[in-house]
Amino acid sequence: MVWLEIVGWVGSLLVIVSLTQARVLRFRVLNLVGAVIATAYNAIVGIWPFAVMNGVIAVIDVYWLVRLHRERHDADVYAVLEVPADDAVLRHLLTSHASDIARFHPSFAVADPAPSAAFVVVRGDELVGAVVVRAAGDGVGRVDLDYVTPRYRDFTPGEFVYRDSGVFAAHGFRRLVVDGRGPAEAHAYLERVGFRSTTDGWQREVAAAA
Repeated sequence: MVWLEIVGWVGSLLVIVSLTQARVLRFRVLNLVGAVIATAYNAIVGIWPFAVMNGVIAVIDVYWLVRLHRERHDADVYAVLEVPADDAVLRHLLTSHASDIARFHPSFAVADPAPSAAFVVVRGDELVGAVVVRAAGDGVGRVDLDYVTPRYRDFTPGEFVYRDSGVFAAHGFRRLVVDGRGPAEAHAYLERVGFRSTTDGWQREVAAAA
């Protein structure tokens, strides 16, 4: 049947497309859908070795999707490291992803004056993001960069930086501000990490250090 052949090709195509994805979550979702379709197709036509193989792949994808969603807000999985402005690891991250950063933060420049506070977010031994804040005067810290590497773009590791307001208070900040421009997805993220929309952009109060 032609429709069955089409379904089989769709499953194969999705598996192939999934392997081109840099984002770990998108890869798992596409791979899962393709594997499920391929499992059904091969079972219907009686090619059991491939049906079993794709069924096992689907189970593995489900396992990783559950684990990734369970860990996405887990502070035991992600760690935040405050680093000096001239930190070599931070500079490496910024220069290695300069073109990608320019897409989402066109006004950010590595050569700008040294930040007042800089943080890198790690998952195990993997760098997944960075937050750079510069003093704007009168206790205000301007978030110049809140960046996530493509692999973890579907997650929000920056939230771990904002969880501990004490790190900002220690630098004398009473308030953080962010440029209000950007897609609705970025606005939803800002709301999740405690910012509120105002006429002067997005702002977040910083609790005094304990």
